[in-house]
Amino acid sequence: MSKAEAWLGYLPSFYHDVREMKVIAGAEGAELDKLTQQLEDQLDQYYPETATWALSRYEQDLNIPVNLSKPIEQRRSVVISKMRGSGKVSASMLKNVAQAYERGSIEVSVQPAEYKVTIHFRDTLGIPPNLSDLKSAIEEIKPAHMAVDYALRYLTIAEVEGMTFEEISATTQDRLLGGGA
Repeated sequence: MSKAEAWLGYLPSFYHDVREMKVIAGAEGAELDKLTQQLEDQLDQYYPETATWALSRYEQDLNIPVNLSKPIEQRRSVVISKMRGSGKVSASMLKNVAQAYERGSIEVSVQPAEYKVTIHFRDTLGIPPNLSDLKSAIEEIKPAHMAVDYALRYLTIAEVEGMTFEEISATTQDRLLGGGA
């Protein structure tokens, strides 16, 4: 039901067939639709997962350099990661931060005897689009004595053998083992 129909529904029924009231309802309905859209947009800005034009405010509050040339999803993942990256550093916290940058599956393993953390990208083929932002975020929150390795996933020969010619042709070289890093 449109806002115009809802507005008209609040009036007594004898107004429903009056042409002037329908015109007024149409005008009021359009304005109410705009207001609803603006209110929903305003509400979206209160959460970094849905924020658009308010992302720069989050970035300023979190001391993140504002880079308007970056895609909004990458900027959003930096903000979410920074918000998640406070407190005691653990494998689950590092995974939580890394997951803010990557939509695929990620595993984090810690090798305390070797002073090393490994972040495995399980679903993403090739180099993730904002790996440099992830590296910066991890570097900022990890203990200084720990090294971080990033295990990227590429298509292997066994996976390519099962593909059709069209699938291989459509696959970019950065997704093949030896083609990206």
